[in-house]
Amino acid sequence: MTLRKILAAAVSMSLCMGILAGCGDSSSSSSSADSSASSQTSDSGSGEQKKEKDDTVKPFKDTTAWELVKDMKVGWNLGNTLDATNANDVTAETSWGNPVTTKLMIDAVKDAGFNVVRIPVSWGTHMSDDYTVDSAWMDRVREVVDYGIDNDMYVILNTHHEEWYFPKEEDKEQDKEQLKALWGQIADEFKGYDEHLIFEGLNEPRLRGTAQEWTGGTPASREIVNEYEQVFYDTVRASGGNNDKRCLMITPYAASSDYNVMKDLKLPNENDKNLIISVHAYLPYSFALDTKGTDKFNAATDGGVIDSLFTNLKTLFLSKEIPVIVGEFGSVNKNFNVQDRVDCVTYYLEAAKAAGVPCIWWDNNAFFGDGENFGLLMRSSVVNEDFSNVWDPKEIIEAIQGVYNE
Repeated sequence: MTLRKILAAAVSMSLCMGILAGCGDSSSSSSSADSSASSQTSDSGSGEQKKEKDDTVKPFKDTTAWELVKDMKVGWNLGNTLDATNANDVTAETSWGNPVTTKLMIDAVKDAGFNVVRIPVSWGTHMSDDYTVDSAWMDRVREVVDYGIDNDMYVILNTHHEEWYFPKEEDKEQDKEQLKALWGQIADEFKGYDEHLIFEGLNEPRLRGTAQEWTGGTPASREIVNEYEQVFYDTVRASGGNNDKRCLMITPYAASSDYNVMKDLKLPNENDKNLIISVHAYLPYSFALDTKGTDKFNAATDGGVIDSLFTNLKTLFLSKEIPVIVGEFGSVNKNFNVQDRVDCVTYYLEAAKAAGVPCIWWDNNAFFGDGENFGLLMRSSVVNEDFSNVWDPKEIIEAIQGVYNE
C-alpha cells in the first residue's frame, strides 16, 4: 500500500464526525441509533430477503435532465451510514452508530412525500491497492439502491468521504487514475438501471485541512476539480448499457454555492443535455449549520440569503436550461427550536419550488446534543408499515409536505 493511501486511511478512521456538514456527530445520535454491527447478518445485515441480481438493460425514458428534474419534488439523504468509514467491510454501515438500513426505512421516506433519495457512499476504505472495490460492499450498496428504485424513487449514488482525492497538482494524476477505476466499476455494476438512477461523481472535493478548504479554494484547485469531473464523465459515458444517457451530477469545488466558485465550474460536455449541477447550501449558515450560531429564523432578515442562492442559480445555470439539485440542505436542532426550523424549511422550499430546484435534506439520524443534529427519521423506530410515529419533529415533515402539496 502506498504511503498516501496509508495516510488517507488513517485520516478516514479518525475523522471527527461533528465537524463537517454532510458528516454529522456520532455522539449526538438518538438512542434509536444504538444498533451495532453485530446486528448484521452474513448477507447484508438488513435481515431481508436479498433479491436476485438482474443485469438486463432496462428501458430508459428518452428525456433530458431538465425534464427529469421537473419530476422531482424533495429528497432525503441516508446520511452517516454507507458513507461511514470506521471499518473496511460491510460493518462500516453501522460504524458511526446508525442501524442497518432496511427497505422499510426507505418505504417510510417515500410515504412521507420524498421522491428522491440520495445515498452517500464512501468507497476508498473498500478498495484494494489496485483500486478494486470489495464485492460484498458493492453488493450491499446495490441492495440499498434497490430499496429506492423498487419504490419508483429517484436515487442519487455518489462518492462521499473520500480522503484520497485532493485537488492539488501533485495529487491529481493519481486521483484521476483512482476515480477512473472506481467509476468504471460503479458504472459497470449499475449500467442496466433506468433513468431513476443518477450518478454524482464527487462530494465536496476540496483542499482538506488548509485555509482554503471552505473558502472557495484557489483558481488552480477549482480547475483540478473540473478535471476530476471530466474523468468521471468520460468513464461513465464510455461504460455501456444505459450509461451513455444516464443523468450525471457535476459538482463545483467543495459543492459550494458561492457565486464565484460556481462560476468557475465547467461542464465536461456543454452539448450533453443529461447533466445536473450539484451544490450544497445550509442557509442561513448561522441558523442552519453553525452549532454555535443562532437558533432563531426570521424571514424578513434571513430570507435574503436564500433568495440570493436561487437568483445566482438562475443566472448561472437555470436560465440556460441547466438543471440544479441542492444535494444537501437542512437545519440542526437547537434547543428544540421547532417553529423556527419549520419557518426556515418552508421559506427555503417555497423558493426552491418556484425556481424548479429539488432539495435533499441531510438526515444523519442525530437528534440531540451539541453536534450537527439533522435527524428527522427515527430509523430504529421503523419496525412495520405504520409510519405514523417515526418522524421527529413531525412538524418539519408536515411543513415539507405542505409546500409540495400546494
